[in-house]
Amino acid sequence: MNLRASSAKRSRLGPRGSRSARRERSRRVCGPQTEPRGGVGAGLTWLFDLDNTLHDASHAAFGELHVAMGEYVALHLGVDTDEAGRLREGYWLRYGATLLGLVRHHGVRAAHFLEETHRLPGLEERVRTSAHDRAALARLPGRKFIVTNAPRGYAMRVLRTLRLVRHVDGVITIEDMTMFGALRPKPDARMLRRIAARLAVPPGRCILVEDTLAHLKAARSIGMRTVWMQRYLGGRFRGTRRDLGNAGALLAPTRRNCPKPPYLCAKIGALRDLARL
Repeated sequence: MNLRASSAKRSRLGPRGSRSARRERSRRVCGPQTEPRGGVGAGLTWLFDLDNTLHDASHAAFGELHVAMGEYVALHLGVDTDEAGRLREGYWLRYGATLLGLVRHHGVRAAHFLEETHRLPGLEERVRTSAHDRAALARLPGRKFIVTNAPRGYAMRVLRTLRLVRHVDGVITIEDMTMFGALRPKPDARMLRRIAARLAVPPGRCILVEDTLAHLKAARSIGMRTVWMQRYLGGRFRGTRRDLGNAGALLAPTRRNCPKPPYLCAKIGALRDLARL
């Protein structure tokens, strides 16, 4: 091949080679060194987020939660509705959780905030998921844990309604995410490393399945494998501005053309897709 043809080929393939070569490199980075006997997932520890990963929380809870949190901030900080909304969103973008900002800057008691904002009457009637996802979770080999920034009472209500409790080995909620006397919920990488240690598994044998890119980025930084669940994004990107920045996008892209950041090992639209990773 002459130099001009070789240069043209490199230009078509891009600086890092063909798509198939890039996929192969991704598998080498995100895949295990060796898979144990028993098939895909055997010997692995799966860490599943709850909201918008195992159920449609945008439909079941998020609207009511946002209202409840705004009312809580307005009442307990003595501000108007607009200021409460600005504080709530600002703390979410800065810390990854509104609660952390309220605790750090306003002395709010975490337990009181969680109890008051997660009452959510009628939640069980709104909770929904795919029957296919439920069956796929039941069939998936390996240990399975829920890791959620939600409080335990809320998480257990959702899991019981979805009939998923018997399919998981444990539930890790925000009450379990305290380190050095302070809350350290996702996306705190130190907390994720501690969870792996508590489960007696190296981070490299953990797979985090999440809808929030900031949490996946933190997990990848400590060696966990990362899977972005997109089932409940509604066919377009509906994450926070933090998520949008992490994805490297300037406009809300569709699910099909949303760029795949380097800290993602895979994007899926249903739990059954995990068997094909």
